[in-house]
Amino acid sequence: MISNRCKYALKALIYIARQEMGKSVLSSEIAKDEHIPKKFLENILRDLKNAQFLTSKRGAKGGYKLNKGAEEITLIDIIRLMDGPIALIPCVSIMYNQTCDTCKNDYFCTIKETFAEVRDATLKIYEKTTLASLARKEKNTNFVI
Repeated sequence: MISNRCKYALKALIYIARQEMGKSVLSSEIAKDEHIPKKFLENILRDLKNAQFLTSKRGAKGGYKLNKGAEEITLIDIIRLMDGPIALIPCVSIMYNQTCDTCKNDYFCTIKETFAEVRDATLKIYEKTTLASLARKEKNTNFVI
């Protein structure tokens, strides 16, 4: 399950990606339109900027815009930045692997094997899903992420 922080980051990035090319968006506009607490959003936008997903500009024509093309930003990039490991249990994480202290033999653990399959299937979807593909999807007013 992704955190609210990650969900809000995705909503903000999709909102920004849907803007006209080169148009900056104010954090207050994103917060209002996407129903995200403004202070929480500002922290998220700062982290996205620090990770170089966004650029920002102060002033009357200021705001946030994408630092690179929406087709270059994948779901995996955003989720890892906001939430860390993708794996459901630490012993199957590719980037943050930790040995289980409850397994006698890590190699023969059937739980690990199953959750590694879940991780692999999830990774395939996250790696091929771009911000551009999310932004292109028709906004359904009956569904909220």
